[in-house]
Amino acid sequence: MGLFEDLSRFLEMRLEEFLRNNPHLELQALEENLRQQEGETTRLLGDLQRREKQLEEEILSTAQEIQRWHIRIEKAKSVNRLDLVKPAEEREAALLSQGNQLWGQMQVLNDRIKQTIALHQQIQTRRQEVKVKVAEAEAARASQKGEQQWQTSGWNQGYRFGSSNPADPLEATFRQWETEEELEQLKRNMGR
Repeated sequence: MGLFEDLSRFLEMRLEEFLRNNPHLELQALEENLRQQEGETTRLLGDLQRREKQLEEEILSTAQEIQRWHIRIEKAKSVNRLDLVKPAEEREAALLSQGNQLWGQMQVLNDRIKQTIALHQQIQTRRQEVKVKVAEAEAARASQKGEQQWQTSGWNQGYRFGSSNPADPLEATFRQWETEEELEQLKRNMGR
């Protein structure tokens, strides 16, 4: 397990170093992250607004039921049907309680909608700021010479690990250099 942890730490350090040396890539990753967050808040806002519409309908339906039972109570009282008055009042009270609960849920939901709208606006603002920085970084990068471009060109290219392609010019150059170093080391060791 230690070997994998060491390898993982090494790769993370190399990636962090690479991103520090190429801040435009870090900004692009941040912009992508913000774009995803913006999409998620948009979906959440849609879900909350659908739930708000549902609650409005439930509240309206409950209010109509309360009104219906209130009329029934008054009607039962007017004809002196006391056997129906008490159960109808209990039903009206249960509906009032349900209406209060629904109203409380609506208030909580309205607060969440306001918070989500504010968050969405913050994300949009931050994303615009990052877009400006990405454009500035791209402009600065374009003004620099080939070294910077050479260092980052591998970021956008695929690479298959474990394949030491002999036709790869970079691989061939490194192999030749490493072989020459080994020969020099052997010569030094033999000269002793």
